Amino acid sequence: MTSAPGLIDYLKHLQVKGQTHIHLDHDAKQVLRELYKKARAARMPQQQVVNTPAQPVAPTKPVSAPNPDFANPAARLEPQPKKAAPLPVAKLTPTQGSISERLTALKAQASQWPAFAKLGTLRSTMVFSAGNPEADIMLVGEAPGFQDERAQSPFAGPAGDKLEGILKAMGLSRDEVYITNVVKYRPAMADQSTGNRKPSEAEISASLPFLNEEISIVQPKVIIALGATAAKSLLGGNGSLASQRGAWHSYEGTPVRVSYHPSYLLHNEKSISDKRQVWEDMLAVMEKMQMQISEKQRGYFKPKA
Repeated sequence: MTSAPGLIDYLKHLQVKGQTHIHLDHDAKQVLRELYKKARAARMPQQQVVNTPAQPVAPTKPVSAPNPDFANPAARLEPQPKKAAPLPVAKLTPTQGSISERLTALKAQASQWPAFAKLGTLRSTMVFSAGNPEADIMLVGEAPGFQDERAQSPFAGPAGDKLEGILKAMGLSRDEVYITNVVKYRPAMADQSTGNRKPSEAEISASLPFLNEEISIVQPKVIIALGATAAKSLLGGNGSLASQRGAWHSYEGTPVRVSYHPSYLLHNEKSISDKRQVWEDMLAVMEKMQMQISEKQRGYFKPKA
C-alpha cells in the first residue's frame, strides 16, 4: 500500500509538471480511505475508531491537486464578526461670553451631540437646566422623567414640588439655585407613555461632558447630588448612596454633598427618618454656605421625645 508521504510527493510532482487533475480508480479511492482513517485515529487517540463497511462508490469525478493554502489553517477560518464601533469621540467646542451665553451655547451643542444619535436610546425633547446660572448652589439629579419632559424643565411634577419644599425650608427658592440632571434627555422605553427608567451607563457616559462643562461654567460653591446616579456620576466608585451621604466629598475641588432624590421621599412619605436624613444633608449645606439657621430649622423632622 502506498504511504501517505509517498502519495503526497507524487501529487506534488504532478502539480509541478502542470497537471491539475488526476483520475482515481476504485483501488486508489480505497487507499485514500485507509489513509484518512489512520490520520483521523492519530488526531483523536482518546476516541475508539470503528471500521465501517465501505459505502458504494460514487461515479468517478476529477480530483483537484492539493491546494497550497490547505496547509495554512488561517486560510480556512470563517471571517470573524467585527466588534461594535465605539461611540464617536468628540470634544465640546469652547463657549464664549457671559455665563448665560455660554450655557445657551452648550445647550445648542447638546442638541447635535453625535454620541446621543449613535446611542438611539434617548427621546428627542431636551431638558437642560433651570434656575439661576450664577447660583452658589447646584443641584444635580438623574435624568428627566415624564413630567420634566412635558414641562421641559428638570424636577417638575411631584418630585419638583418636593424639592421646592426642601428649598423653602432652607430659606431658598427654585430661582436662587441652579438645577440640572446628569442626562439631558428622557431615556426611551418600548410603548412609552408616562413610564420612566434609569439611564444606562452608556447614556450617562455620553452625557457627562455636558455636566462637567456646566459645573465649569456655573462654578458653584456647593454641589448637591440627588440620588445614586448623580452621586456615582460625580464621585465614581461603587459605594451605596447610604454610605456616601452624611459626609463631604469633592468634585475637582468643589464640595459635594450626597442626598436622597426627592422621588425617594415620595415613595417613603411616612418615613420621618428618611426626611430627617435629607434635612441633615441640607443643614450641612447651609452651614457650609454660612447661611443663618434657626433653632426651628435645626429641629425639623426630629423624632418627638
